[in-house]
Amino acid sequence: MWIPTEHEKYGVVLASFRGTVQHGLPLEIGDTVQILEKCEGWFRGFILKNPNVKGIFPSSYIHLKNAHVKNKGQFETVIPVEDSVITEMTSTLRDWGAMWKQLYVKNEGDLFHRLWHVMNEILDLRRQVLVGHLTHDRMRDVKQHITARLDWGNEQLGLDLVPRQEFSMVDPDEISVTELYRLMEHRHRKKETPAPASTHHLFVHVKSLMSANLGEELEVFFHIYDGRENRPLSERFFVKLNKSGLPKSPEKTERQCTLFVDLGSSDLRKDVYIVVHIIRIGRMGAGEKKNLCSVQYRRPFGCAVISIADLLTADSKDDHLLKVYACNTESEWYQIHENIIKKANSRYNLSGSNTGLSVALQLLHGDIEQLRREYMVLFTRGVSITRKLGFSDVIMPGEMRNDLYITLEKGEFEKGGKSVARNVEITVYVLDIDGQILKSHVAAGSGEPGGDEYHSLVLYHNNSPRWSEQIKLPIPVDMFRGSHVRFEFRHCSTKDKGEKKLFGYSFVPLMQEDGRTLPDGTHELIIHKCEENTSLAECSRYLKQPFSKANLPSNNQTLKGTKESFWITSFLCSTKLTQNGDMLDLLKWRAHPERINDSLSKLKEIDGSEIVKFLQDTLDTLFGILDESSQRYGLKVFDSLVHIINLLQDSKFQHFKPVMDTYIESHFAGALSYRDLIKVLKWYVDRIVDAEHQDHIQQVLKSSEYIFKYIIQSRRLFSLATGGQNEEEFRVCIHELFMSIRFFLSQENKSTSPVAQTQAVFLRTFPAVYSELLKIFTVREVAGFVRETLGSLPTAVHADCLETVKLQCIAKTVESQLYINPESRCILLPVVLRVLQAHMQEQRDLVMCARILTSMLSLIIKEENGTAEPVVSEEVELIVESLLGVLLRTILEISNRPQPAGPTMRLQFQDVTGEFVACLLALLRQMSDRHYQQLLQAFSSKDNLRDFLLQIFTVFRILIRPEMFPKDWTVMRLVTNNVIITTVLYLSDALRKNFLNDKFDYKVWDSYFYLSVIFINQPCLQLESFSPSKRKKILEKYGDMRVMMGCEIFSMWQNLGEHKLNFIPAMIGPFLEVTLVPQPDLRNVMIPIFHDMMDWEQRRSGNFKQVEAKLIDKLDSLMSEGKGDETYRELFNSIIPLFGPYPSLLKKIERETWRESGISLIATVTRLMERLLDYRDCMKLGEVDGKKIGCTVSLLNFYKTELNKEEMYIRYIHKLYDLHFKAQNYTEASYTLLLYDELLEWSDRPLREFLNYPMQSEWQRKEYLHLTIVQNFDRGKCWENGIILCRELADQYESYYDYRNLSKMRMMEASLYDKIMDQQRLEPEFFRVGFYGKKFPFFLRNKEFVCRGHDYERLEAFQQRMLNEFPHAIAMQHVNQPDQTIYQADAQYLQIYAVTPIPESQDVLQRDGVPDNIKSFYKFNHIWRFRYDRPFHKGTKDKENEFKSLWVERTTLTLVQSLPGISRWFEVEKRELVEVSPLENAIEVIENKNLQLRTLITQCQSRQMQNINPLTMCLNGVIDAAVNGGLARYQEAFFVKDYIMNHPEDGEKIGRLRELMFEQAHILEYGLAVHEKFVPQDMRPLHKKLVDQFHLMKSSLGIQEFPAYVRASPVHFTNGSPRTCRNSVPNIISPDGGRGVARRSFPSYPAVNRYSSSSLSSQASNEVSNITGQSESSDEVFNMQPSPSTSSLSSNHSASPNVTSSAPSSARGSPQMAEKHKHSRENACLSPRERPVSAIFPNPLDPAQRAAPHQIGDTTLPRSDPNLSAPDKVRPTPSSWSLDSVKVGAPSFSDSLGKLLCPPVPPRPPYSGSSAKNMRSQSPVSASRSPQKTTVPPFTPSPTECQSTSLVSSSPVLSGSYSSGISSLSRCSVSEASGTELPAGDHPPHPLPPPGTLPNSVSSSSDEPIRRENKTPPPYSVYERNNPRRPVPLPHSLSIPPQVDPPALPPKPHQLRTGSMKLEGTSDPRVPRPRPLPRKVSQL
Repeated sequence: MWIPTEHEKYGVVLASFRGTVQHGLPLEIGDTVQILEKCEGWFRGFILKNPNVKGIFPSSYIHLKNAHVKNKGQFETVIPVEDSVITEMTSTLRDWGAMWKQLYVKNEGDLFHRLWHVMNEILDLRRQVLVGHLTHDRMRDVKQHITARLDWGNEQLGLDLVPRQEFSMVDPDEISVTELYRLMEHRHRKKETPAPASTHHLFVHVKSLMSANLGEELEVFFHIYDGRENRPLSERFFVKLNKSGLPKSPEKTERQCTLFVDLGSSDLRKDVYIVVHIIRIGRMGAGEKKNLCSVQYRRPFGCAVISIADLLTADSKDDHLLKVYACNTESEWYQIHENIIKKANSRYNLSGSNTGLSVALQLLHGDIEQLRREYMVLFTRGVSITRKLGFSDVIMPGEMRNDLYITLEKGEFEKGGKSVARNVEITVYVLDIDGQILKSHVAAGSGEPGGDEYHSLVLYHNNSPRWSEQIKLPIPVDMFRGSHVRFEFRHCSTKDKGEKKLFGYSFVPLMQEDGRTLPDGTHELIIHKCEENTSLAECSRYLKQPFSKANLPSNNQTLKGTKESFWITSFLCSTKLTQNGDMLDLLKWRAHPERINDSLSKLKEIDGSEIVKFLQDTLDTLFGILDESSQRYGLKVFDSLVHIINLLQDSKFQHFKPVMDTYIESHFAGALSYRDLIKVLKWYVDRIVDAEHQDHIQQVLKSSEYIFKYIIQSRRLFSLATGGQNEEEFRVCIHELFMSIRFFLSQENKSTSPVAQTQAVFLRTFPAVYSELLKIFTVREVAGFVRETLGSLPTAVHADCLETVKLQCIAKTVESQLYINPESRCILLPVVLRVLQAHMQEQRDLVMCARILTSMLSLIIKEENGTAEPVVSEEVELIVESLLGVLLRTILEISNRPQPAGPTMRLQFQDVTGEFVACLLALLRQMSDRHYQQLLQAFSSKDNLRDFLLQIFTVFRILIRPEMFPKDWTVMRLVTNNVIITTVLYLSDALRKNFLNDKFDYKVWDSYFYLSVIFINQPCLQLESFSPSKRKKILEKYGDMRVMMGCEIFSMWQNLGEHKLNFIPAMIGPFLEVTLVPQPDLRNVMIPIFHDMMDWEQRRSGNFKQVEAKLIDKLDSLMSEGKGDETYRELFNSIIPLFGPYPSLLKKIERETWRESGISLIATVTRLMERLLDYRDCMKLGEVDGKKIGCTVSLLNFYKTELNKEEMYIRYIHKLYDLHFKAQNYTEASYTLLLYDELLEWSDRPLREFLNYPMQSEWQRKEYLHLTIVQNFDRGKCWENGIILCRELADQYESYYDYRNLSKMRMMEASLYDKIMDQQRLEPEFFRVGFYGKKFPFFLRNKEFVCRGHDYERLEAFQQRMLNEFPHAIAMQHVNQPDQTIYQADAQYLQIYAVTPIPESQDVLQRDGVPDNIKSFYKFNHIWRFRYDRPFHKGTKDKENEFKSLWVERTTLTLVQSLPGISRWFEVEKRELVEVSPLENAIEVIENKNLQLRTLITQCQSRQMQNINPLTMCLNGVIDAAVNGGLARYQEAFFVKDYIMNHPEDGEKIGRLRELMFEQAHILEYGLAVHEKFVPQDMRPLHKKLVDQFHLMKSSLGIQEFPAYVRASPVHFTNGSPRTCRNSVPNIISPDGGRGVARRSFPSYPAVNRYSSSSLSSQASNEVSNITGQSESSDEVFNMQPSPSTSSLSSNHSASPNVTSSAPSSARGSPQMAEKHKHSRENACLSPRERPVSAIFPNPLDPAQRAAPHQIGDTTLPRSDPNLSAPDKVRPTPSSWSLDSVKVGAPSFSDSLGKLLCPPVPPRPPYSGSSAKNMRSQSPVSASRSPQKTTVPPFTPSPTECQSTSLVSSSPVLSGSYSSGISSLSRCSVSEASGTELPAGDHPPHPLPPPGTLPNSVSSSSDEPIRRENKTPPPYSVYERNNPRRPVPLPHSLSIPPQVDPPALPPKPHQLRTGSMKLEGTSDPRVPRPRPLPRKVSQL
């Protein structure tokens, strides 16, 4: 049976449990579980990480831990009873774990690794804490370490600051808010600015000396030297090096490492140096031979110097290599370091180019104990301590030191009978009182242990040597008396023996007879001469002699006159010995009573360090004197005591205060002193008011704390000794003293008066007296003293400084022990509050006020049950009554004040705001119901209450501001919010009771609602953004405060009744903001409020336009800030059900209308939200892409069309403009800005400042916009559009007679015209993109668009770009319209293929004489319609001739706006499908071929081509193919009797086809004539061959002579070139395009299909299967192969795709093909240079030229898909029409040229009924196959390739098979005109049928893939561009008078579609209208 657990509540999983049993809970090792029930070895419970899943698990798997249970029962929470640091570590590491992995994902490697190390370190420390074997101190250190690491990690990861006390986390509920604030502030400060250390230490580690000329041992001395004062600051550190330059004792690190301790901050400056002196130990001369003598001397070697300032910047880890210098003359050795510092280069030089001392130097900061902890290794390994000379900046009591430093300065010696000067060496000994040498008491420096003697340097041949060597004599204090130092002088001979001869000595006693030590300073010692063998062991002999020349008796002239002297400098650093006689006199006062007065007077002159050395002795002396003769010396002793007390206030000696405190507690014995002290103190206080000089009195008052300590201690001693006698007398004395104090404090003075300053001095020290008084008096008595004393201060204080001091005094009072006691608190509180209130009302000394308030409130804490003690409750009541109002006002004042300038001031300002806020929160948190009631009842009038509410609501709004607290203070923010919501709940009652119905006050209610909204929207309450653990903690502690506040808003709103109307529409925005918070409960509460608002608005005005307008505006601004989400949109939809049945008082009809309009509003808002959400999501992405632009366009249109919000519309216009501009879509940017421009008029109406526009008139803004737009059109090369705007501006300037600007504008217009003619424009590709599936943004979902590609962008690149923009999208591999499953799929599908534009401006394109530069604009601009063709077979397929059944399905897409426009893509508005019959297709193919030939001939004649190759290739392709079959296939298909019988309606079209064939022959003849004229010599044989073959072709067509109508009108080209006027041709499809029209000349047609290969496509040719090796069904082939529109599909690529730069490579448009066709696709994707070549001629065009704008094709003609190929299984017949029959000698023609010509015509059967009766039948010449076949599979060009950029571009089905006889020169030809369809009314002036307008013949077989791989692009376009056209005379037989059409003005570039332009003309009733078929998409 399951029993609820009592004690087993919490445990940790020891081993993983799979949970395979029924109800089993899977556990992972390390999980923590909470246990609910137990049963026979099993527990039931849950894992704390996932409390929702409960289950059972074995108890043996769990390690139980003690835990504390809160809220026992169903919702109990368990807190483990363990060290809070452990708990925090565990939870923090769990949080970090997740974030740590994210760092790796975000590639933040550095932080990732650092955090990893810290986490490991914390885990290690955690283990140490858990084991529990640490000492108390060590545990403290470990915890400190842990918390430092935790704080570091939290800061790095942007987590919250954790408030701590003693390393444990603080529960904010258990301490007051002011205390919490102080903790946070302290931790924040600590984080911000670590306090600079006042003491510093220099660590030195000697590594080695590197030098070439070593070989002797060395001694290295370091010391710190002050270059400013030229004196050493420290003693010396001494290291011995061996002969290799390495330390002698490497195992003893303390001999190589030292710490120069106690450097002050003032010592870290540039002119403080580390000076190194190096001494060698060896022979006198460095180069002497070894055998001369064995005696060793200490000789100078070198010196090195480095500035300490260099160490502050250097990297401490690096070793320093110090340069070593030697002095030029040995006598200057003593000052070599000074010379180096001064850079006196002449006096020293480098001691060797490679001599250097390697040293590690590092500055350490902080006190020595701290260093011992931080650098433990350093101290355990061993480091010597090198002290400062003298005491450090701060002297610590208990510091023991007794060091005498002697510097051997210089000597003056006589020659002593020698011819040369002496080599003098000094030996130093220390001898005690008995004359014994003190062992180990002579030290050369720290580092090495002291020795018995010291040998000085030897300076060679120098009778006035200067050594400057410092030695240290650490002699114990007790040995000082009687000891002396002896200096022995020896001459060091350099002769053979090298002996040292004694010749004199000096000595100096260390202590004088009166007990004073040797005074500091330089002493000139007498050198006593002696012989070498003199014994100095008996020191008593010489000690009687004088030692110094200074204290020689005046009669001793003999010694005074000697020249020989020896100088030393001594310096004593001792904590026990003094050199001061006055000090000694005072301490020995009993020996000389007569000197007492004198000694007391001199005490003030004695150095402070001497006094503190003997502090206790001095105090004993003073109180001894006082006890013995208080009458006589009382005042002097008191003054001396005051001097000593004040001395301890000095920072240098402040650490001696505890010494005095200890003295008072333990050693002070003056039981009677209190009377004298009180008496003297009162005497001084009484004299204050009258005294002229207050200085001394102020000194007395400064020391009053310690004087009171002595008084109280003395009285206690007296009471103890006498059993409490004279108690009353003592109390009276104290009372009298306080009366005197109160009297002097009550004096009113000016702030400058001395008395006021004395009052200030007293107030500063007064609070320190309280604790002393409490030792004798009761709490109430002391509180009485304080209250009366503070109360005696004058109320109207003139002295500002006194006011400040008074506040400081109160602050100290509040912080004192006295105030903590509740008894005294109730006495002192009124005084404190009175002062505080006065200051805060005047806004003075706010920092101090905040400090006082903080201290007061930190003492008031509610008990756990929430009730406060009565005393506390009263205090709260008092504080609320006197300070709440003024506190609110203060916070308002300081928040609204401008921030001060200085950073420190600003910091202080921030602090004081924070502190006041914390005080307010603490006070509000302490207030109970009773307090709130009293507060609200206390207001005398409604106005006062209203002001208070407004004030507190405003303050709350300030508290919620994000900048109120630092961003990581979440704990503080949550406490703030908790207090705010509690207070608001209390105050909302007051609001309801006092400000509703007739007393309604809008301002208060508005303030209330506004506060509530801001409260809910705070970032720190958005729990969704927090980690699960943090969210759980907050919810457990506070719940979701947003929901509480939301419910409060709702209930308050319901109370408003009809007053709700006051808040409509003002509150819509704020409430909307609340509903955007993703908290379901909150949303459910808030949404009905909107419904209510709409209802009330409807009642008031009959509609809710206001609500709607406000909703929309606010939604836009909120969404752009990143608020709201998808669920929100769905939630908003849920308002619709609220529009249910309404109260019956509303009529039904009203209800219905209101319901409908409500639903429509919500629908509108929801749609807007969809767009806004999409917009926001897109804008989060990085770079500008189509998605962002599309989204902005969608939103912009929505604002304009659906919402009619002009301002928002204009805003989004500019957002869109910025996006385009950033993406360099300059044309689109112009069109976008034009939207705004069109909204403006040329008027003088003033416009306000808006966006980035200044205030200006409408005219000025429109002018600015015009200029900007023109500039962008210019950048986007859309010059025609710019011209229109220039004209418009010019008209304006002209109307204002602004000729200066008019001139500029005309010049700009002219420059644009020049650019049109001179600059090259790239022709863009267009792609149709379908976005299918629900995962697309709303503005794209299940829609299709046409997109204008970027420059040079082909289909693959475009497709890749789209897939990059939509990385999750799937590219569809077919072009069919998708079905509903795709539309509804939860995915993204992209369907992309290329489409061909259908230009609108046909009149320009068809006009003759218009340069291509101009036409190119009209072909690719203002395009509304696009076309796509797909070939297919209808009915049974004839394997011998596929053309009979090959139809084309043509899809025309109409857009919502023309391209280019405000976007690079627009949605498709309408799709139209038509089918084009095989015959129409054939007509179209031949028509286009004819047009292409005409164009080439024209270009050749007008010398536009630099060479004649394109014409040669084209002629070769047509003529040669004809010989081999050419047009025969069409003849077979359509000229046979069966076809004519079965299709009687096609009679006219058949005739037309026949006419076109004859026309082609006629053009070829003319072309050959032109060719002959221009053909170069080396190509003459080819020309001759062409002429021969042309005759064969004519005969194959049965032409002996041309029919009469052809002959009658030779090829007529206007201006001597084969061009026609615009109106010369009727559209065969149009009603006027009748067949019987007489044809006089060749019309030139604007469009030629880029792909058309030959006039007939030999689709049926069975050679295909041979070439491609395929035998699949023809349907399959249709899916993969190139379309029939290119005669051999190869023709598509006969020219490089770059010839028409904007056209995509032919493979690109097709959807994916099967594996076996991949090869051809890969070929297709190659760059032109990589493709297989079969052309003979090199490519004459550079890539730039290939983009020639001249290659224009007609985009309106039907096209078949170049992707289709011939059907399979067609048996190859040795057809003479095969293109392969081209001679091996000229393969390039068959490849390149053949692609331009008409489809192959199979051998014709006897033809009857032909319109040309005189034709002669001629059989084709059979030719052998070309050996150059490859089996490259067919190529799949892109649908866009049909763009009108090249000659062949307009015919989709211009083609034949690969083997087709007349192959077309795809992409090589340049058409002069494009756009073939004429308006219905245009009648042609010439009777010749227009060849370009017939429906294309459908043919799609291809036989030779190799041809399409040809690389040679046609070179003619360059020629045309670079050479001016000139008329070339025609042969006489062909020339006719030229017809010149005056060129009409081109249509304005921006004009929209003209109604007269139709894709297909209205069909003639007699001629059946062909059905255009869409082109097939390329398989990708």
